[in-house]
Amino acid sequence: MKSICTLSLPQFLTVAALILTCTASFAGSAGKNSRPVTTTVKNIQSAYTWSMTQDAATDGVATGSMTLVSKPSISGAARQFGISFQNSAGERYWSVFDKDTAATNFTYDVKVYIASPSTDIGNLEFDMNQVMSNGQTVIFGVQCDGYSSTWDYTTNAGTPDYPVDQWLHSTAPCNPQKWTTNTWHHLVINYSRDSAGNVTYKNVSLDGIVQQINETVPSAFALKWAQVLLTNFQIDGMGAYGSATVYLDQLTISRW
Repeated sequence: MKSICTLSLPQFLTVAALILTCTASFAGSAGKNSRPVTTTVKNIQSAYTWSMTQDAATDGVATGSMTLVSKPSISGAARQFGISFQNSAGERYWSVFDKDTAATNFTYDVKVYIASPSTDIGNLEFDMNQVMSNGQTVIFGVQCDGYSSTWDYTTNAGTPDYPVDQWLHSTAPCNPQKWTTNTWHHLVINYSRDSAGNVTYKNVSLDGIVQQINETVPSAFALKWAQVLLTNFQIDGMGAYGSATVYLDQLTISRW
């Protein structure tokens, strides 16, 4: 196998953000077989502008905070996410990191550090959104659910024009309160979509342990967004009030 890679550094990125584009060529009888081009965006947690807001779908009141830190970190620039909440409210943090209407396969790869204590965390949500060429937004939503102790995935139970966003429980177990605190965890999520915005959630790997999901659901929404690739991270509180701190580092999203 021969890999041909090009490295680009758009003007709006810092040096920490690398976009690596690779085409893998395979020798065949005709010598023309090749895998689709893969584009990898690295260090999204530090190289792009992030915003935050309370998730309106959660009750109560939440206040969020963000900052870049050198400790704890792996890359030297981890992003710290904080939340203080009442009545199990959630805070969403998001960043636009590119645009691509053609890609249909994605790998979300990140290091996660939960500061002790973790008893106030209800859910940890790791999302990516893509606007397709028809203008509809595909939501690739995955969360570690502390209420059901499962990995969940999102679907549109309505239509793109009249959406009903729902979480579905998989059979794969996960509870953020059971993650070892004050240490780095490696999370990898794989999913794909078709031209209609039906998403196949393939698998989730946490610290090298792969759990299969293998569910395909509709997940296209007519949100009238501009063409973007966007990632969300969300912390949901659990209980009457509380707080939590979580760090993300080496956030990388690959697509082809």
